[in-house]
Amino acid sequence: MAGFNVLATNHTSFTVSNLDRTVAFFRDALGFEVTSKAPRDPAAIQRITGVEGCEVMIAYVRGPGHSIELIEYLAPADRGKVESRPCDIGFTHVAYDVDDLDAAIAAAAEHGFSARGSVYRVDQGPNTGARVVYLVNADGITVEFIEPPVERRTGDGRSG
Repeated sequence: MAGFNVLATNHTSFTVSNLDRTVAFFRDALGFEVTSKAPRDPAAIQRITGVEGCEVMIAYVRGPGHSIELIEYLAPADRGKVESRPCDIGFTHVAYDVDDLDAAIAAAAEHGFSARGSVYRVDQGPNTGARVVYLVNADGITVEFIEPPVERRTGDGRSG
């Protein structure tokens, strides 16, 4: 035993190139609530992240049972962009159960997300019978939508 307990998941974070555009996706396409949006003290962010000369604007959006932190670094000027594929070590994505996969895909497309692959009906594992798809935007943020079979939808944001 590690000598401590994880109490809850606080948030998941994505670094983005355009905070307003990404907030609009989570707010307008997914229906999340914007719970805060503000700059942070550069000295504090530097101490936390180890990034010298950083300047950020941060927004939090809250969906069913979880918050997403979105960070736009305004400095340093030499920041780069991660280009990764789902098979690359360190790749991340966030997955959401939805009740209408086709409508979710259409809503995401209005915010610059496109399919990485194609819609697939899962034939094994805990999501057997679900329809799934990976979508990606220009920042490389990958969202997986999972439409559980009707008989396994719980209505509380989780597949049963």
